[in-house]
Order: sequence, then C-alpha cells, then structure tokens
Amino acid sequence: MAARSAPNCHLRLEWVYGYRGHQCRNNLYYTAAKEIVYFVAGVGVVYSPREHRQKFYRGHSDDIISLALHPERVLVATGQVGKEPYICVWDSYTVQTISVLKDVHTHGIACLAFDLDGQRLVSVGLDSKNAVCVWDWKRGKMLSMAPGHTDRIFDISWDLYQPNKLVSCGVKHIKFWSLCGNALTPKRGVFGKTGDLQTILCLACARDELTYSGALNGDIYVWKGINLIRTIQGAHTAGIFSMNACEEGFATGGRDGCIRLWDLTFKPITVIDLRETDQGYKGLSVRSVCWRGDHILVGTQDSEIFEIVVHERNKPFLIMQGHCEGELWALAVHPTKPLAVTGSDDRSVRIWSLVDHALIARCNMEEPIRCAAVNVDGIHLALGMKDGSFTVLRVRDMTEVVHIKDRKEAIHELKYSPDGTYLAVGCNDSSVDIYGVAQRYKKLGECVGSLSFITHLDWSSDSRYLQTNDGNGKRLFYRMPGGKEVTNKEEIKGVHWASWTCVSGLEVNGIWPKYSDINDINSVDGNYIGQVLVTADDYGIIKLFRYPCLRKGAKFKKYIGHSAHVTNVRWSHDYQWVISIGGADHSVFQWKFIPERKLKDALHIAPQESLADSNSDESDSDLSDVPELDSEIEQETQLTYRRQVYKEDLPQLKEQYKEKQKSGTSKRRERAPGNSIRLHFVHGYRGYDCRSNLFYTQIGEIVYHVAAVGVIYNRQQNTQRFYLGHDDDILCLAIHPLKDYVATGQVGRDPSIHIWDTETIKPLSVLKGCHQYGVCAVDFSADGKRLASVGIDDSHTIVLWDWKKGEKLSITRGSKDKIFVVKMNPYVPDKLITAGIKHVKFWRRAGGGLIGRKGYVGTLGKNDTMMCAVYGWTEEMAFSGTSTGDVCIWRDVFLVKTVKAHDGPVFSMHALEKGFVTGGKDGVVALWDDSFERCLKTYAIKRAALAPGSKGLLLEDNPSIRAISLGHGHILVGTKNGEILEVDKSGPITLLVQGHMEGEVWGLATHPYLPICATVSDDKTLRIWDLSPSHCMLAVRKLKKGGRCCCFSPDGKALAVGLNDGSFLMANADTLEDLVSFHHRKDIISDIRFSPGSGKYLAVASHDSFIDIYNVMSSKRVGICKGATSYITHVDWDIRGKLLQVNTGAKEQLFFEAPRGKKQTIPSVEVEKICWASWTSVLGLCCEGIWPVIGEVTDITASCLTSDKMVLATGDDLGFVKLFRYPAKGKFGKFKRYVAHSTHVTNVRWTYDDSMLVTLGGADMSLMVWTNEMEGYQEKRPCDSEESDTDSEEDGGYDSDVTRENEVSYTIRALSTNIRPMFGVKPHLQQKEPSVDERGSRPPVSRAPPRPEKLQTNNVGKKKRPIEDLVLELVFGYRGRDCRNNVHYLNDGDDIIYHTASVGILHNVATGTQSFYQEHNDDILCLTVNQHPKFINIVATGQVGDLADMSATAPSIHIWDAVNKQTLSILRCYHSKGVCSVSFSATGKLLLSVGLDPEHTVTIWRWQEGTKIASRAGHNQRIFVAEFRPDSDSQFVSVGVKHVKFWTLAGRALLSKKGLLSTVEDARMQTMLAVAFGANNLTFTGTISGDVCVWKDHILCRIVARAHNGPVFAMYTTLRDGLIVTGGKERPSKEGGAVKLWDQELRRCRAFRLETGQVTDCVRSVCRGKGKILVGTRNAEIIEVGEKNAACNILVNGHVDGPIWGLVTHPSRDFFLSAAEDGTVRLWDIADKKMLNKVNLGHAARTVCYSPEGDMVAIGMKNGEFIILLVSSLKIWGKKRDRRCAVHDIRFSPDSRFLAVGSSENSVDFYDLTLGPTLTRISYCREIPSFVIQMDFSADSRYLQVSTGCYKRHVYEVPSGKPVTDLATMDRITWATWTSILGDEVMGIWSRHTEKANVNCACVSHSGISLVTGDDFGMVKLFDFPCPEKFAKHKRFFGHSPHVTNIRFTSGDRHVVSAGGDDCSLFVWKCVHMPH
Repeated sequence: MAARSAPNCHLRLEWVYGYRGHQCRNNLYYTAAKEIVYFVAGVGVVYSPREHRQKFYRGHSDDIISLALHPERVLVATGQVGKEPYICVWDSYTVQTISVLKDVHTHGIACLAFDLDGQRLVSVGLDSKNAVCVWDWKRGKMLSMAPGHTDRIFDISWDLYQPNKLVSCGVKHIKFWSLCGNALTPKRGVFGKTGDLQTILCLACARDELTYSGALNGDIYVWKGINLIRTIQGAHTAGIFSMNACEEGFATGGRDGCIRLWDLTFKPITVIDLRETDQGYKGLSVRSVCWRGDHILVGTQDSEIFEIVVHERNKPFLIMQGHCEGELWALAVHPTKPLAVTGSDDRSVRIWSLVDHALIARCNMEEPIRCAAVNVDGIHLALGMKDGSFTVLRVRDMTEVVHIKDRKEAIHELKYSPDGTYLAVGCNDSSVDIYGVAQRYKKLGECVGSLSFITHLDWSSDSRYLQTNDGNGKRLFYRMPGGKEVTNKEEIKGVHWASWTCVSGLEVNGIWPKYSDINDINSVDGNYIGQVLVTADDYGIIKLFRYPCLRKGAKFKKYIGHSAHVTNVRWSHDYQWVISIGGADHSVFQWKFIPERKLKDALHIAPQESLADSNSDESDSDLSDVPELDSEIEQETQLTYRRQVYKEDLPQLKEQYKEKQKSGTSKRRERAPGNSIRLHFVHGYRGYDCRSNLFYTQIGEIVYHVAAVGVIYNRQQNTQRFYLGHDDDILCLAIHPLKDYVATGQVGRDPSIHIWDTETIKPLSVLKGCHQYGVCAVDFSADGKRLASVGIDDSHTIVLWDWKKGEKLSITRGSKDKIFVVKMNPYVPDKLITAGIKHVKFWRRAGGGLIGRKGYVGTLGKNDTMMCAVYGWTEEMAFSGTSTGDVCIWRDVFLVKTVKAHDGPVFSMHALEKGFVTGGKDGVVALWDDSFERCLKTYAIKRAALAPGSKGLLLEDNPSIRAISLGHGHILVGTKNGEILEVDKSGPITLLVQGHMEGEVWGLATHPYLPICATVSDDKTLRIWDLSPSHCMLAVRKLKKGGRCCCFSPDGKALAVGLNDGSFLMANADTLEDLVSFHHRKDIISDIRFSPGSGKYLAVASHDSFIDIYNVMSSKRVGICKGATSYITHVDWDIRGKLLQVNTGAKEQLFFEAPRGKKQTIPSVEVEKICWASWTSVLGLCCEGIWPVIGEVTDITASCLTSDKMVLATGDDLGFVKLFRYPAKGKFGKFKRYVAHSTHVTNVRWTYDDSMLVTLGGADMSLMVWTNEMEGYQEKRPCDSEESDTDSEEDGGYDSDVTRENEVSYTIRALSTNIRPMFGVKPHLQQKEPSVDERGSRPPVSRAPPRPEKLQTNNVGKKKRPIEDLVLELVFGYRGRDCRNNVHYLNDGDDIIYHTASVGILHNVATGTQSFYQEHNDDILCLTVNQHPKFINIVATGQVGDLADMSATAPSIHIWDAVNKQTLSILRCYHSKGVCSVSFSATGKLLLSVGLDPEHTVTIWRWQEGTKIASRAGHNQRIFVAEFRPDSDSQFVSVGVKHVKFWTLAGRALLSKKGLLSTVEDARMQTMLAVAFGANNLTFTGTISGDVCVWKDHILCRIVARAHNGPVFAMYTTLRDGLIVTGGKERPSKEGGAVKLWDQELRRCRAFRLETGQVTDCVRSVCRGKGKILVGTRNAEIIEVGEKNAACNILVNGHVDGPIWGLVTHPSRDFFLSAAEDGTVRLWDIADKKMLNKVNLGHAARTVCYSPEGDMVAIGMKNGEFIILLVSSLKIWGKKRDRRCAVHDIRFSPDSRFLAVGSSENSVDFYDLTLGPTLTRISYCREIPSFVIQMDFSADSRYLQVSTGCYKRHVYEVPSGKPVTDLATMDRITWATWTSILGDEVMGIWSRHTEKANVNCACVSHSGISLVTGDDFGMVKLFDFPCPEKFAKHKRFFGHSPHVTNIRFTSGDRHVVSAGGDDCSLFVWKCVHMPH
C-alpha cells in the first residue's frame, strides 16, 4: 500500500498566463533590472521580456490585490485578501520574503505605498472603516493607524516633497493626512465651487503642496494644500484609473482606453489611444500605467499587458494575455502537440503553446464556454457552451464544423472516444448524449441514469464503455454507443479506462480525506506512466497523489498559487507538464513535472520557502509507517495545560460574585493574622514533562523550576532562593548566555514569560500578549538580546522577542503538532529551529513574520518525532535527537546522516566547546566528539554510584534523563522522577534535590515531636523528609498501590498509611517495615487519624462514606461511623479521644462518638467550645471566613490550625496558601495569600512546634516548606506574594470637591447638545414669508427715500473695513475646578503655563501677555512639563475624547514646545473618554498617561516615536494622578479612589503592587489624591482626610496626621533640594494655611496663607520655582507666594463656576463686564490684561448691561431680581424683583430713558429710569410665546426686538409693549444693536449640523458689516452682515469648550469677547481688519 506516503515526484511552477486587471489598479511596474512585476491570482510575477522568463513569489495564501514598488525599484510590497490578510515585502530579484506585516487589517489590503526613502509603508484595509496603517516595514511594526473613511479608498500616496504627509482618495472624497507621533490626522479636501464633489480614483503628489488627482468623470483635479484650485477638464472621456509619476512627468490611463502623458506642470505632451492601434478593440479599458524613460507599460481590464515604445506609439507590443471577466472552466490538451486549449465565460477560446509560453490562437464565440475537448487526431476541437449547445471547430484555422443545440442547460463536460468515432457530451440536466463524429455529429444515443448534473466523463480504452460522475457523487457506467446503463459490476471489473478524470471510484478513494463527505475536488487527472494523480480543489490547491490511491486520507504533496477554486487540471500529452486553470482568477498555470529519477538533481528546489506552510507539505493524516510513539512521549502529548479558571480571570470573577452577594456581608470582617510565612525550601523538580530546564548560573548555583516557582539552589549551603513572580505552572526555562539571567514561561490564558536576574531575583522583563494557554519552550539568542518562545495553542505559535524592550519582533504559526524545543542559531540571530512531533523546521525572520522550511529527510529516514535540538559549529549544521534514540545531523535543511545514540528517546542534548553530551530514556549520559562520530564516555545513573553526601535516595536505576547541563567540572542531570543529580567527571553521583514522581500527592503528616514529615503519593511511594537544615529525603518505601493519606502515632513510632484500593497499613516509622495491614474497603482511603494521648484508636475514613475505628493494640475493628451522604474528606479527634469531627464531599460537617461510631448532633455554638486535638476541617462557623468570594469555582482542599489556635492555614484549588486569624467567623475573612504551588494545594500541616508550615501540591508533586514568622518579627521585607483581599468595605472618606471630580462626565464637543431648552422649528427649516421687496409693491425705479440702514453705525471711522480674521489675544480663566497639578513654571519662573478649555496658555508673569497652543480639538484635562534639561520647555497635555478608535475624536495627548508652540508628537490613546493624568519619566523620554475609561488604563509611551510601550488596566475606580519617580524610567505610583499602587515597567509589562497597610495601627485605605517622592524609595501620598501617608517601597511606614484640615489635592517634589510642597482645602487660620512647604521627609513644615478673602481655600495645583511657590486654586486663581515674605501675588483670575451668561463691553473704553453663575460680576481691562474689580452679589447672575454713557450698570439675576449700580462708587442705585424666574437679558434704551428686562417667564418688563430708583414697572410686552433670549432697542428707542426660545423673533413698541406685525414697518427700523440669533438678516448663521445643538449668541460689529456668533459646539464664527442666504460662508475659531454663551464686539471693533459655558473662561480675540 504505497499510498501511505506522498509521491516522490514534484511539480515546479513554470509559467502563469494572465494578469489581474479586474478590480485592481496601479499594479504593474518596471523594476530596476528592467523586469516587469505584477501579480495574478495569489502569485507575484517577475517577468523578464528580454529572456522571456518568469519568476514567482509565492508567499501569499490568497488573492493578491495590491502592489507597491519600493523607490529603489528592487523591493515589492504586495497585499492580499482574506480573513487575516497580510502584506509581504519581497525582493523582485531573488523572489525571497524580506518582511511580513500582519495582525492589523481584516478582509483585505486595498492599497499600498512606500514613502520617499522607502523606510515606511502605508496600507489601506478593506474593513468597514477602511483603516489606514503606517508601518516600519523592516521591523514589521505598525507605527500608526486610523479609520480611513466611511467608504472605499481607491488610492493612497505619500507626499514625496513634504515629510510625514499623505494623501488618500476614494468614493466622493480626498483626504490629506499628517502623521505626528502615532496620530494620523486627516483633513478633507475642499471641493468648493471649483469642481463637483465626486469620486476620486487615483492621485500623484508634486512640489509646492500640489496634488493631482484623477476623477470618475475623466477630469483631473489639481489641489493646493487641501483646496481644489483648478480642474483639467476632459483629460479623459471616462474615469481615470491610474496615474503614474516619473522624472519626466505624469502618465494617466483611463476607462476610455487612452494613455496621456503630461509634463511636470501637468501640461499635455501626447495622447495614445490604444483602441485605435492594431491590437486594440472596442471597450479596452486601462487599469494600470507605468512610464519609464521611453517605455510605457499598460495593464488592461481584460488581463493584457502592453508595452509601448514612445516613438512608435501606434505599435504597442502585447507581452501578456489572459482570460478576462467571468469564470474559466474549459481546458483541453492537444493529443500530440504541446498545446493547451482554454475557454471561458468571456466567450473566447484560446490555444497556448506550452513550449513558447505564448498565446498562438484566439477565437471569440457567441456564448460563454464551459468545457472543451480535442479529438485524437488533433483536427477537431469541441466546445461545450453555457446555453446547452456545443460547437466543433477545426483546430487549424478555427473555422466552424458544426453547431448543435439539443439541451437547455450548460454543457459541463465533453470527451472524444479513444478511437475518435464518438463524442460524449455531458449536460447539467443530468444526461449524456453520444454523437458520431464521421456522421457529422449525428446523435447516436443518450445516457440517462443520473439524477444530478454531470461533472466528469471517461471512456474505456476500447471505446465500448463510458463512466460518469454526477453532482451527487454517484459513479455510473454505460455501454456505448447506445447508452444503456451497466449495473453488473463483474462486467466492468476488467475494463481499462483510457483516461482517469473522475473524482469517485476505487482508484481515487485516497484523494478524499478520511472522515469527510465534502465534494470540493473539482478535477483530477491520472498519469498512468508516472503513477501519479493530480487533483484540483475549491481552496486553490493542486495536489499530487500516488496512483492508484485506494485508501482514504492518502498522503500527498500540495502546491498553492491559485487563489480561489481551481476548476480544471490536466496532464500535457507527454506528461511533461500539468496545466491548471483558476475559476475566479482567470489564470492558466503551467507546472513542470519532475519525476523521481530527476529529483536528485533538482534537490535545491525541494523545500521551497513559503509562509503558508505549503509548497511541498505532507498531508494531514497520520504517517502510519512511523513507529508508535514512545510511552513517555505519548503520555506527555496527552497532557493538557488548560485550566477551568485562570488566575487572570480571578479579579473579574471576584467582581461578578461581589455584585451577586452585595447584600450578604454586613459583619465587620476580622483583620488578617499578624503572622506571615516565607517559602524556605521546595522538594521537587519538574522533569516529567519538561526538558533542558536545569542549569548552572555564573557563580555555580543551580537554577531550575517546580510548580510556579523558579528555584536557585546553593549546593554548598543546601539553601534555596525563589523567584515567585509566576502565578501558575512554569513549563520551560532557558538561561542567558552569560548565565546570570533566566527566562521562564508559564501556563495561563495569556501566559507570560518572565526574564529575571538570578542574583537579585528581580524581574527584568515580562513578555505577554502573544501566546495562549501556555509557553512550552524558550531560548535566548547567542548575543542574549533576543528570546524565542513557543506556545501550546493549537497552532503552536512561535514568537521572537526583543526581551529587554519587551517588543514582539516576529510571530508565526509553528505547526499543528506539538513543538518540544526551540533553538536559536548562535551565528545568525535571525534563524532558529523548532522540533517536535514528527517534524523539525528551520525558520528565518522576515520582518514581523517567520518563514519556515521543513527539514528535508530524503531517502535517509522518515519524519521522526524530535525531542531536542542543538546547533553545531557552523551556522548550517544542526543536530536533533529523535524519539527512537537516533541523533539526526542536518546541513541547512537536509538530513545528512543519523547516528544511534540511546535506547529509547533522546530527551536532552547540549553542545560543548569540543563535542556534545546527550541523555535519554535509558538513563545514560553520553559524551560525544564534535561530529557525533565517536562516543567518548558514558555514565549510567545507578544507585551503586551514589556518593555519600547525597540529599536523598535514588528510586530506581537508569531513570529517564530529561535535562543535562555542564559546568563547574560537573554534569548536572535532571530525571523524569524529579531528581537532580550532579555527576562528577570521574563517576560518582551526588543527588541534590528530589521530589515525588508523576502522580498526585495528597498524603502528608508531620511528626509529633521531630522536624520530619511523611508523604504518600499516587506514585506508589511513602517517603520521610527531614525538615531541619539538612533538607533531604530520609527514607522511601515502594507500596503496591498509591496512597492518599498518612498519620504518625502520638508517640511517633508507628506510621499509618491509607492506600487507594481501600486497604491501609501500619509501618514502623523508622524502618518503614510493615507492622500490620487491613483491607476492608473498596474505595480510596481518604484520611487516617490516631486518637490523641496514647493513640489507642485509629480512625480510617474512606471514599465509600464510612469511617472505621480500629483498636490499635488488638488490631480489631471496633466501630463504624455511618450516616455521611458522600465521601469523607477530613477527620479530627477531640482532645479526649471521644469525639470525631468529619467533613464530607457534600460539605456536611458531622460528629461521631468513638469508639462505637454513633452519630451526634452538636449545635454550632457548642462546637467552638469543644477542645479539638487537631483542626483540619474546612467547614463550620469557626472557619466560615476561609471560603472566598468565588467559592463556586474553587474548593478549599485542606486546612490546619497552629497549636496555639491562633492561625489557620488553608490550601485551595487555585494553588493559594492562605493564613487566616482563627476563628474565621463571618463571610470572606481577611487573609494573607501566597502563590508558589501551581494548581491545587492538596494538604497543609504545621510542624509540632508551629515553626514551619508544610504544604503539598497535587499536580505539581512538590513539597514546600515555609517558615512561620511571628507578628513582631517583621522588619524583614514581606514576601512578594503576600496580598490580602483588602478591597475594604470602608469608604475612602468624603469630600464634595473629590466627589465632584470623580463624577464629572466629560462630553466631547462634537456630541454636545443645546444648553438652552429651546423648542420649535430651527430657523433654516422654517417656511419663509416673502418680504416687502418681493411682493412687488415697489416701482422699478424708486422715488422713495433710500431704505434705512439695518443697523445704526456708531463710533467707527468714515471708511468701513470688514473684519477678516480673529486672533486670540487674552484668556481670562484657568481650569482648576476638576483638574490638578496643571500650573507650572517655565523659563526660570518668568513664565507660567496652564490650561483652560482646549487651549494651553503661556503667561508672562511680568507683563501678563499670553501666547497659546491651539492644536487640541477638545478640552484639555491634564498638563505636565518635562523636567529633563535635554527637553527644555516641552509640555504634554491630554484631552477629552470619545471612543478609543484612533480617529480624530479619540482622546489624545499632545507633546509640544511651549515657546514656539510646535507640536512634537501626538499620541492617540486607547483611553476612551479622556486622559486625566500625564507624567514624564526621569530621562524625559517616556510619558505615562492615565485614562478615564472604565478600567482606568495606565499606559507608557515612547513619545518621540509615538510608540506605546506598555498598557494595563489600572484600577476599577477612578485614578486621579500617576507620576514617575523623579529618578526613574521604570517606577511610578498611581493614586485614586481607595487606591495606591506601586508600578514597575519590566520590558513591555507593567507589574504593580498594592500599597500594604499592615504595620501601621488602624491605617485604612483611604482615597488618595496626590503623590510626591523622597530619597531611598520613599513615597508620600495625600489623602482625602488631610493625612499624608509615607510609604517605604510599597509598605506604609508612617502617617503624617492632619497635614491639612481637608483633602490634600496637590503635592510637588522639588528636584533641586528635595523639599515638598503640599496644597489642600483649608479655612485660613493663624497657624494653618492651604499651602505648606515641608522638608525632604515630611517631618517639619512652614504654612502659607493665601490672601484671597475666600472662606475656604482649596488648592488644586502647586509648583515651586526659585524662592517662589506657584499655586492654582479651585476658584480659578493662580497665585504666586514668596517663600521668604509669604507675600501673595494673584497672577490669574477667572470665574469659579459657569456658565458665564452675562457679558457687556464698555461703550467707549477697552473694558468689559462679565456676570456668571458663581454670583460675581467682574470688570476686566483688556489693555492691562487683568481683572480690575469684582462684586459679589450673593446670587447667580445671568445678564449685565452698561448704560449708553457707561455710568450705570444693570445686572439681572437668576432669581428674577435686577440691580442697578453706579459705576463710580459701585453703590446700588436701585433694585427690584418683579419676576420669580431668571432674568435673561437686560437693556438700557439708547436715550437712557427706559430699562427693558426680559425673563424666562415669557415676559419683557419696561421701567422708566427718569422716575428715579423706585423702579416701578410702567408696562410689559404681551403674548411672548416662549422665554426671552436676547433683546435689542431700535436706534430711536421706539422699538424692541426680542428673540425667543421657540426660534421666533418678535418686535414690540416701546414703551407700550404692543406687538408690531406689519412687515413693512419692521423692514424700516434701524436697530441700535443687533444681538439676535433669529431673523431673516441672520438666517445664514444656522449650520446644517444643528439638529441637537443651537447657535446661542450673536453680535453685529459697530460698523454694521461683520457678525460673530457662538454656539453649542464651542465655536466662534465670523460672518458678513447681513447674511440672509442659508448656510453662509464663514470662518471658524476654536478654543472654547462646548457652549459659547455670549459674545460682544468692544468699542471701535478692536476686539471680540466671547464667554464660555462649560469652561467658565473669557476669550478676547483681536480683530484683524482688511487693509484699505
């Protein structure tokens, strides 16, 4: 049965006919070598026209759809479609992969482009967001990504003349991108009036910010910057698909079949119309054009490639043709000549010469062609059509012989009989017709046995029989030519078939997989001579099988290249070639057949590289001729490392369960116990399923692993040190070449690899995020910089890391079968080997991927399972150890020879300077010379050779060896049985460490008065261990069965052991010889206990739910305890030996009387009072608290109480050892927790004097010894893994400001909604009534007086100049209410920097001048300054954002230069909602940010490159601040709600420790608000209660009580002298102050009072400069305090709370007033840049107005009152309250006579001021439909216009209040001011985007020709006045937060002042007037 192995012949791709022109463009280029590169199907093709030769790039696994050429024109980038598509960068000369870019895009890669120097590549995805992605392609690393557009993008290009700029275009858009940091920011191209908004298909960039683009209508659009400046109309008559820029200019190609050449300024040079040339045809459409020198390449829609020489442009040369649109199904080969015929749905039939690789004939038919056949004599060609007809042509000249249509459905298959007389035609209506050739194709018969469409036909050699296959997979036979069905199988048996193309039949059973009933094989063809069969299937795969192949699941070789389904495949007439055709890819592939005999010469081609591990792959089914797997390996491959619950899931689970159990916990929980334990010694070594995991360190210590612990063992002192950073089983270990660092990989859902230092035992780096379930192999590179790792997921992912940086360099799928080992090449860091089940693979790195080649065995052997591998003395040589005991020697990827080395598998090998050492299952260590020629020496591991100093006993001779290492004159050997041995070169063996062998360990007992313990395990051994300093195994005894429990008698002389078969025995505790044994039960004995005192009775508990009580002296059973419903788990005696306490598997707690065994019921209160001899129970009230919150997913397996009854130790299923205070009453007690065991802890026991705790791990087979550290003995560092569940119920304290900050919800501008509750139809949607002019009441020539001005123009010079721009000049405001640490000194204290709204402000202290950073597009929430001298004046600011989708509205951080305001980097973050804290590291290169997302993510960036180094969820509640230690780049601290965490950056991982409160009395976790740092790892955190906590490392060491009386909001560490400033919330008093300056240790302080006159000062930001302290307060003041004289200088003032509704400018001076929600009215001076005065009103103010002379001020309040002040004295002139609701606007009439007061009671009241300060209302306006927004008087004081909340404007007479309805009258009024947002004159201010948001305010300039508005989006807009057209043109100005509430021009139109709603800030803009 030869079919079990693949055939030994091979196919080599020789030619591909076709070019992908459909749905692709710009995919055809000249390379530097003048070759032509393009693609077809899944293959990149490099065609040399000179040599007429093709080379193929086959690294893709699906259709290629995009291609870009590197600027040096050698490298090519191609992108493919698929679920996980990738990009390959490859060399067009060698067709080898250089780099693979993957794991980012989905669906496919639509466009690619290299930048100018070829370092970066941009790609566009086909996903719904059309993601744009920029790569550093050499490193395989993504630099930046952003959503591209909502619709398809067709082209993208780098701007080759400006760095970091790109342009993309597509459906109805063009976008101009800039790349800064990791942020890609787009600006949409503005089509404006110059051209129509339409789809742009291609583009090219030129100098001076010019971009040329080709549009769908054939125009060329020319852009400058982002604006369309001109169009070149009719460049083509239809869409321009391709544009190519070269030195001479540009070439464009379009759907009209024309090529146009343009010079560099886009002036036309020439046009070439391909349709008019000889080769041209109607409908030719150009998809790709490339112009180089005097040659032009053109690719067309119909898969042709033309080459045009410019001076003979009417003679294009066709260099490639292929089939075009529609599927390709028909294929036939000529019977005698090397010709192939194909026919397609494009209705063409083509004949190809297989020798010349050219199309030699082509003929177009009427119908799509579905099948073809050539008669035996080669004269006739028959074609089956889709419409049911068939046509016969003469091959010679393609003339028609006959055309017959007998059927209505498609003809899918036809064949001539071998004697040439008949033609069989198979149709989709399930019939086959037989025609006679000589009778001019007369129909002779039909075959009608099928029930489904006919798929394949074959004739017998004698032309008497026909076999068919149909769509049901049925195979039928017919007699010829009549067509009678043959049902007798005997008759068919001897028939010889002329051809074999059927897919079903005995001979081809093997082509189908074993267990599948799919029919995805489209075509087969048998080669009888070569005994091979070729098949084609739906997945684009061609396979070679042996022929015949009778058994299902035969072996094959497979070849990829076609993309989708391969529709047909045939051998050429002489079997030299295989021709295959692709359905959807329209391509014809020609493969050269290389038979076995030629393979030897063709060796170099065998293992062709490929990413999709495919080209010559063995098939999937098992190789049955490989010997059975060795039992040990078999066992190992069946191990599963999956967990029900991963440690990573615990926090989440805990949250879920907490939700469920909120109600349950009311009791105050006990504190955690004072004692703690420290891991002291571990007995055990993981050898049963790991290899090569044992090494000598630099200083001769031994490093290995067991359970979740990395162990460093000092053999001189017999001590161990531990690395406890892992939380689950460690599966592999590798040592750095310098032997000081170690890498260990563990089990986990997202398993981590830790690299740690063996001296300090500190982690250096943690690698995560690439593997699943676990990491089973790691290896360092020879230079120690890289690390390779292999995972245990299904595809055994291989990852290459730069471990120090924690960066993933490359990743790939390893193999379907388990990989045991990975080894990096010591000479070439880019190469590595993996070996495992039935394979060895050789890999090299290509960018972000790895390319693998299977080891090529040839005839030397077979693919064996490899257990280990090493490299030899050159980069080519490698050696691997197999499961059969051989060593394979490899050169490159070829097996050179094999050497027999061991009996049974070779598990470990090690390269030495001059040779090798190997170890195997046979227990022999062999030393070899350097070529494995001679075995120099062997050492057998035997008991006899054991040296006297051994720490234990060898269990058996020749144990299986799993690890070998050499060093320090010894050979170190690790065995499967968990022993570590040191073999001296001269022979003696020392046993150093040992543990139990494979099998769970449950039984544990400690001796009553000696430091020894006994264990018994499923490995069928009973062992005695010494716990004193000698730490060794004292005795061992083999048992006939495994055991689960043991117990010493009270006098320590006897040892009882319960076995798994229901028997138990008593042995002598010293000699372990039997005393007596019993066998009364069938199930496992689960616990065994001697009664206390004399040990008279023995209680034996079993899994069949009984406890037997034996009298020890008489050896008789005296009682049986019955009544348990489940198996017994624990048994304890009371001190008198009269009572038994029992736990069962059903969680029952039962009591029995001894010795009879009568069941007792004892109330729980009494249970506590009983004195128990031992406590190992896990049930009952006394230990209710030991069950965790997530008790449903974990079981507590064991407990043990100290003899002083103080501390209860427990072990559980998750591998935790915990200590509780006893009794642990109440649910969820507090504890200390220790991780070292990996999965379940099966038993815990205290030694007799409580000095040590011994714990057993079930599956990790380790015995761990912990020392007990009493409460006082704690100055030593607490154990790393000590972490209690202290998420306490206590609240963290309360303060209104903190709560407010915590609960702020930040909205982004784009989503803001209206601030006023207006209703009705928006103005731009209302139906308009015709105005007076339009009604035609005016004569054409008007004699009427000229129309009055709309607006009175006052105090403006003669010439009106429109305002063309606004420039921000001043901002009054500071965001102190909910942000912190956001005011800093710059330039030695000359300037300060802070922020409000979305602007960063640099404020000069001396002059008050300001400059602004305005690049943020939304509110800034945090700010920090880089302190490093290298980065002077560098500021980082973080802003609010929406979702973290990397789009322009995503939250971002800007890093900028404070002096010149240049943006240095933008980091788009993954913090949804916003960034609330930023901090630079000590070197200034790293930036730390914290998000407002629900996880409060903490991220670290390398900000200059824009790369994210590490990110992790910070805390489940708000984090307020996170800061780097001032001296560190890796350590930082975060503080927040009930949270302080100490973080370390290790590589790319963030490791955190919660702050430990343990030692300080009554400390509780409060809400922490601020952080500062001191020397020697001291950290200070400010709390909500006013205390400051002082931490050493992560342990609280003291509390500075009441550092402030209220929350400590801000702390600042001075780098110069280490002094610390704190700021808090306090009432000013004599001794206290809201700001304090402390010494370096926070012991002494000096307080400063802020003389602000506030009742309480609330400091939000502090900073210290030279002799000055800078303070920012909650009240929006920024104050400078002198350190010497404590003098306060207020630098910045602002409103405390918004919105600022009221705003008015002085009629003649540069002053303005503002009135706000905070109850103040403030007077500001623009010239002096400061606040002149403020008045506290005691109520929120809503509006304010100057009298026309500026001598009075009227103020309207929220409570309906209004006040009039005299400006000179600020005395109240009068006040009145006639309304209960807010006054919205208040106005003096221009003649100063009336005061109008508009309120939200839908009213306007008039007061006559001439009647004096009594303010009696004289009248009011009636029938106002809604609340009043704005009011304006007419110039003559006779009218008032009112805009209202229902989008209606009304005009009233003054003072009568009558409405004016006559439009003519209204038209003639001249207004004194215009602030209305309503009215026809301002229709244009309403934008399209105001569905939810409004324009809030407007103001027309004093000149009457400009208009400014403010809206809910925070925009200030500048319009011309009037603007009656809808959607008028305007300029926009950003800076405010959402909601601009009011806006005014100052006198003389010099400035515009705008007031903010959310930001409580006032912006002063300078007006820039147009020049005369």
